[in-house]
Amino acid sequence: MRYLSKILCLATLMLLFAAWPSAAQNTLDEKTESIKADTTAQAKEAERKRREEVKRMMFEKDAPMMNPSESPKLYYIREVNINGVEYLDKNHLRAAAGLIPGDSIYLPSSFISSATTRLWSLRYFSDVKIGAAIEGDSIDLEIFLKERPRVHHWYFTGEGIGKSKQKDLADQLKLKQGTELSDYVIDKNEKLIKQHFVDKGFRNVEVKTLIENDTLIENMVNVTFQINRNPKVKIGLISFEGNNEFDDKRLRKTFKKTHQKSINFFRGNKYKEDEFKEDKNLLIDFYNSRGFRNATVLSDSIYDMGDNKIGIHIKVDEGNKFYIRDVRWVGNSVYETDQLNHLFSVKKGDTYDKKSMHKRLGVGREMDPEQMSVSSLYQNNGYLMSQIDPTEIVVAKDSIDMEIRIFEGKPFTINEVGISGNIRVNDEVIRREMAISPGMLYDRSLLMYTLRQLMGMGHFDAEQLQPDVQPITDELVNISFPLTEQASDQFNIAGGWGSGSFVGSVGITLNNISTRNFFKKDKWLPYPMGQNQKLSIAGQTNGTYYKAISASFTDPWVGGRKPNSLTISTHWSEQNDAYYIWQSATMYFRTFGIAAGLGKRLKWPDPNFTLYMEAQYRRYALNNWDYFIMKDGVANEVSFKVAFSRSTIDQPIYPRSGSEFSAVLTLTPPYSAWDGRDYSDEQMPDHIRYKLIEYHRWELKARWFQALTRNNNLVLMASAEMGFLGHYNKHKLSPFQRFEIGGDGMSGYTIYGVDIIGLRGYDDGALDPVGSNYSMAYNKYTLELRYPVILKPSSQIFVLGFLEGGSGFNSWKEFSPFKIKRSAGLGVRISLPVVGQLGLDWGWGFDPPMGESRRSGSQFHFTMGQTF
Repeated sequence: MRYLSKILCLATLMLLFAAWPSAAQNTLDEKTESIKADTTAQAKEAERKRREEVKRMMFEKDAPMMNPSESPKLYYIREVNINGVEYLDKNHLRAAAGLIPGDSIYLPSSFISSATTRLWSLRYFSDVKIGAAIEGDSIDLEIFLKERPRVHHWYFTGEGIGKSKQKDLADQLKLKQGTELSDYVIDKNEKLIKQHFVDKGFRNVEVKTLIENDTLIENMVNVTFQINRNPKVKIGLISFEGNNEFDDKRLRKTFKKTHQKSINFFRGNKYKEDEFKEDKNLLIDFYNSRGFRNATVLSDSIYDMGDNKIGIHIKVDEGNKFYIRDVRWVGNSVYETDQLNHLFSVKKGDTYDKKSMHKRLGVGREMDPEQMSVSSLYQNNGYLMSQIDPTEIVVAKDSIDMEIRIFEGKPFTINEVGISGNIRVNDEVIRREMAISPGMLYDRSLLMYTLRQLMGMGHFDAEQLQPDVQPITDELVNISFPLTEQASDQFNIAGGWGSGSFVGSVGITLNNISTRNFFKKDKWLPYPMGQNQKLSIAGQTNGTYYKAISASFTDPWVGGRKPNSLTISTHWSEQNDAYYIWQSATMYFRTFGIAAGLGKRLKWPDPNFTLYMEAQYRRYALNNWDYFIMKDGVANEVSFKVAFSRSTIDQPIYPRSGSEFSAVLTLTPPYSAWDGRDYSDEQMPDHIRYKLIEYHRWELKARWFQALTRNNNLVLMASAEMGFLGHYNKHKLSPFQRFEIGGDGMSGYTIYGVDIIGLRGYDDGALDPVGSNYSMAYNKYTLELRYPVILKPSSQIFVLGFLEGGSGFNSWKEFSPFKIKRSAGLGVRISLPVVGQLGLDWGWGFDPPMGESRRSGSQFHFTMGQTF
C-alpha cells in the first residue's frame, strides 16, 4: 500500500514536439533506458505503471499535462534522466536543455517547451520528447532522444570530378566534418550540386547519394555524392512569336549572355536562368527605346531539340509605337524651363525612348554620375535632396505627354568632411587631394573628382572606397571617407634574357616617404612616411657585359601648398663586348643622364588637366659601337619636354570608366641653324656631327575605359597612340630617341636613347623597317576586353582578350595610320602590393614581320609594370 499511495500522488507532465508522431510509439521503447526499480515485485509493478502512465500521456495527442487554468506552482527538479543517447555527453545535454537537478521551475509555463526547442536546435536528434512525473513539490524529468548519425567524410565521384573540383564543391557547399546527417541535408546538397553543374551547361546532370557506416568510429557515416554530369546542353535555337516590327535575329542581338549556337566560338551558348531573366529585361529595354512602351514578354518555354540541345521560344506582345506629344516641367524655380529642355533634348514628335530620357534626367538605373543630366545639374549646385520624377501621361493610343516633376528642396552646405582608417598616410596629405571642404555648397561632380584623386594615390583599396553622405539638417550635410589602406611600396627582384645573356635586376619603390621626417629617428618605421612622396632606385647587371642604375624622386605637392609636382631623376648605364669576367672590352656604349621637371594641375579647361615641363641632359659615349648610325665619339643632348595630359579614370589598377590622354613634345635647340657647319659633308666625323644632338619628337596617346555590364565588371579598353622623331636638318638626324616596335614592351636590359613599344604577337623589334635597327615613327591600336578574377587589397587579378595592330616607319612621309600588322590573343594581369603588376600574354601575329614572308604566329610575352 505504501508504493500504491506513492503512485496515486504522482501527476505526469509532458510536452511533445515530435518529428514523426506516427512512428513515435514504435521507437520509444528502443531508445528509453530501463529505469531502476525497487528490488521488490511491488516496487517494480509500481514503476511499470508509472512509466506506462508517462507513455500514455506522451502519446495521447490531446492529453494535457496540467490544467492551464491553474496558477503556476514552484517545483524542484529532482532527477533528469536522458534516454536513447549513446555517443553524446548527458551532462552537456542537460546543460543545453537548461534542465539541471536542483533547479526550480514553475508549472504550468513554457519552460519545458523551451527546453525541447533548445534540444532541437542542437540538430543532433531526429526525435525529442520530454515527460515529467510530480511528487509533492518535486519533479522527475524523462528526456527521450533519438540521435542522428554524423558525417565523418564527404566524397564526390564521377567522370571529370578531379581533386580540385572536389575541393571547390566542398568549399561551395560548406561541408564540414562532424555535420549531422538528415534527409534535409542530403536533399539540399543534391540540389546545390545540380545547380552548380546546370550553371556550367550540364542541364541533365544526375546526382545520387551513397551513405556508408564508418568502419572506425561509431555513429559516424561517410557520404558520397555520385555525380554523372552527362554531356553539356547548348542552346540550339532562340525563337520569337508576336514580333512584327523586328525579326528574330535583331531581337536575339539584344541578349547579352543568352545566345544560340553559332560559328562565333568566343560567345557562350549555355543556358543560365538568372542570365536569361536579365536578358529578357534587356529585350524590353530595347523595345522601350524604340517607342514600344507597352511591350511585354507574355511567356517563354524551353524544349528539347535532341543532340544535347535545347530551344527557347519567347512570345512577346509589342503593343503600339508611341511618340512624345508634349514635355512639361513642374516645380522648377532654380533653372528656367528652356535650360532644362535644352539639357533634356526631347521635343514634340520624337519617338518614345525611356532609356535615353531617364539617362538625360539622371534617374533610375540609367543614372550615370559622369554624364551631365538634369539631376546632376541640381546635384552639382548644392541641391542634394532634389528629386526628378518623370510621369508619363497617355493621351492617345500612340501619344504620350511627359510631365517632369521636380522637387528642388534647399541647397545643402557641407558641414564636415571626415576621413578614417588612414595610418600610414597623413591627414593633411589626404585632405589636400580633396576638392570639397566645409562651408562649400554640396557638389556631386567635385565629390566624384575627390574620389578619383584618392583612388589615384594608390594607397587605398579602390573597391572599398565609397563616400558616406549624411544630411544632418535640411541644409547641412556631413561627408566622410572610410579608408582601407593597402601596401603601395614595391620591391622587385627579377631576371630576364637580353642580348643573348641573363640579366638580373633589383629595384625598390617607396610611394609614401616623407622628407620632412628624414632626420627624425622616431619616424623611421621602417622609413619616414606619410607625405606621398615617391623614391625609386633600380639596378641591372649581368656581371660584365651590361650594368645600369637609375634613381628618381617625386614630390607631388612641392612646398605643400599647391598641387605642383617636382621630379628629379638620373641614370647611368654601360654595355660592352666583355661577356665574361676574364675578357677585356674592345667596344662599349655608355650613357649618363639627369633631368628635373615641374608639373602643375590646371583649372582650365577642367581640373583633370595637367601640364608637365622637364629639362634634361644626356651624354652618350660610344667606342666602335655598330648599333646606331653613330659609331664612335661622344654625343650630348640638352632637351626640353612639355606634356599636356588629362585623366578621368576611376582607379589605377582596374579602371572601369574614364579616359586618359597625353600629348608630349620633346625638342632640343636647332644647333645646325647657327653653328655654321656643313652637315651635308659625308666625310664629317661622327664626334663632330653628333657632338650636340638635335631633334623634335611628338607623341600622342589615348585610352578609354567603358564598363559593359551593370555590375561594372566586364570592361572594354580602347587605346591608340603614335610617335614621330623629326629633324631640323636632313643631314643631321638624331641617332637616339628612336622607337623599337614589337614584343612585350620590355627588354632584358634598359636601352637609354630608345623607346620600346610593345606589340603582342611579334618578336622584339620585328616591326621596325627593313634595314634599320629602329623606327622614326610608329602607330599602335589596342582593344582589350577585361574581366576581374580577384579584386582585393592583397592582390588584384584580371584576365583579358585583345586585338592589336601597329607598325614602324622610316619617316613621316612613309607613316600611315592604316598600315598595321595585326594580332590577337589572351592574357592575365596580377597586381601584388610588393611586386607591382605582372603580366603574361599569348598573342597570334596574323601578318609577317618586316622583311619576312611567313606570318609571325604564336608568341608568348611577359610584362612587368603598367603601360600607357
